[in-house]
Amino acid sequence: MEITLVLIIIGIAVTLFVTEKFPVDQVGLMVLGALMLLTVLAGRIPGIDPDRWISLSESLSGFSNPAVITVLAMFVLSSGLEKTGAVSAIGHTLIRLGKRPTVLTLMMMISVGAISAFINNTAAIAVFLPIVLAASARSKISSSKLLIPLSFASQFGGVCTLMGTSTNLIVSSISEEAGYGSFSVFEFSKLGLIMVVAGILYIMLTSRWLLPARRKGQLVEEYQLRNYVAEFRVGEGSRLINKTISQSELGKPGILVMKIKRDGVNLWPLTLAPLQLGDVLLVEGHLDRLMEVKDSMKLEMAPEFKLNDEMLRTDNVTLVEVIVPSRSPLMGRTLGEMAFARRYHAIVLAIHRRGRIRHENLVEMRLHVGDVLLVQGAVEDIDRLRRDSDFIVMREFEAGSLRKGRAPVALAIISAVVILAALGIMPILVSSVLGCIAMLLTKCLRLEEAYEAIDWKVITLLIGVLPLGLAMEKSGVAALIVDYALGWGGSLGPVAILAILYFLTAALTEAMSNNAAAVFMAPVAIISAVKMDVDPRPLLMAVTFAASTSFATPIGYQTNTMVYSAGDYKFIDFVKIGVPLNLLFLVLSVYFIPLIWSF
Repeated sequence: MEITLVLIIIGIAVTLFVTEKFPVDQVGLMVLGALMLLTVLAGRIPGIDPDRWISLSESLSGFSNPAVITVLAMFVLSSGLEKTGAVSAIGHTLIRLGKRPTVLTLMMMISVGAISAFINNTAAIAVFLPIVLAASARSKISSSKLLIPLSFASQFGGVCTLMGTSTNLIVSSISEEAGYGSFSVFEFSKLGLIMVVAGILYIMLTSRWLLPARRKGQLVEEYQLRNYVAEFRVGEGSRLINKTISQSELGKPGILVMKIKRDGVNLWPLTLAPLQLGDVLLVEGHLDRLMEVKDSMKLEMAPEFKLNDEMLRTDNVTLVEVIVPSRSPLMGRTLGEMAFARRYHAIVLAIHRRGRIRHENLVEMRLHVGDVLLVQGAVEDIDRLRRDSDFIVMREFEAGSLRKGRAPVALAIISAVVILAALGIMPILVSSVLGCIAMLLTKCLRLEEAYEAIDWKVITLLIGVLPLGLAMEKSGVAALIVDYALGWGGSLGPVAILAILYFLTAALTEAMSNNAAAVFMAPVAIISAVKMDVDPRPLLMAVTFAASTSFATPIGYQTNTMVYSAGDYKFIDFVKIGVPLNLLFLVLSVYFIPLIWSF
């Protein structure tokens, strides 16, 4: 009965992860709720043996798990480097060394890989995206040739150290709780560096043929605005005269005024100016709605109007693309709910989501990670938007808001965290928490910024699914999976089981959260080792490396999702370049793991 219940919970959780019907953190809470409910009912329902089920304290163990606290601290430390400009300065210095396309790609991958070994890779991508796009424009290289390598390189770097990804910390914690000890800071480094070199060589040799060359042209063309935008002139007798946008029908859903021009001068903000006879308006909406407005409000339509980017920009107003990052608390909310226009004094003209451009009912669309918004606003308002960690503005700005003088201090703090943990002076949990305190005391980071830096979706997911790993062990589900695996490949020896574990974990990671995949597979690795009477460390390494590297889909890893729309990729682009890379890493892991960590 216990096995059946755990299998049902796992099946529902995996289905919800894959279908994305609910956010991953919400799925984690649902798993936690189901485990707690069954814990309370254990002993009361016939067939559930309390001895084969987790206790209430075990169901809540995710709240105190060292890996969860360490992951939380790493988000804060990463933000300290980001806010002081340390990451940006390193990225600028290395990328500027690349003048030619091949050198630029190489320097970009080396720099983001090195940085991702010590800070959260989604934070590294958030900093590097504007830098890489600017370098792409300067070098006249298609951004689609660079952004997938950028995402993949952050994953290469993440597998080099214990703190490189949350997955490494989670598997280390599971190993420690099972009595096999935690991993050291640089335990992953030998195989990690092999993966880095192999991954970079693979990208350098194949990207020319396997990556598309989709050049960014006019944004109005990229976002197909010409099909939805018309130029109108306010005519005699128009009901718009002496009314502001918000007071007229132009302020209703389905119509968006993008520009007001009066006597050759562009007016901004748009909502404050009462319209006058002769004003020229750029209006976005569906063709039927535009024609309806034209007739009902006595507007004259420009017969040979042709929209371009320059029409939407002035000395004070700019046009930019903005990404919703993985840690944004705005995911799942609409532009209307967050009062985007009032909060930022900017307007969203279109949204690019996974290959599709949306123009209608934008205020009602719920935002997803990786959505790219085409935003028009005053330069100072866009700069304020850039400083908001809820978004990534895909354009470089002067770094006046960065605490430039604090960058060396932030680097020193991160170095101290790594050195103290690497030398065994204190656990990574302790050194990372002390590092967070140091970031605050030295004013590298403000307290509210530390709270904002934490990706609570990841933390909530971990709190929910970590007890599920315990339930898999205690109920016998993990042992059942192992029996099937050993029955299929056990006669071939532990190396075959290692290959099976790597393949299954990699497949799960492509379809769902990498952290959840690690939690599901780590207990299976440990029980496999016990039944074969071998050291579990090699099998745990297979799970760790497989869960930390996801190349074959744009949804398997957050960094892939972040560059998906930004690079104007199609799903098949990831499959073409990612599947061979996943297979390459599988072969390298199966060969090198037993050599580095013997059974």
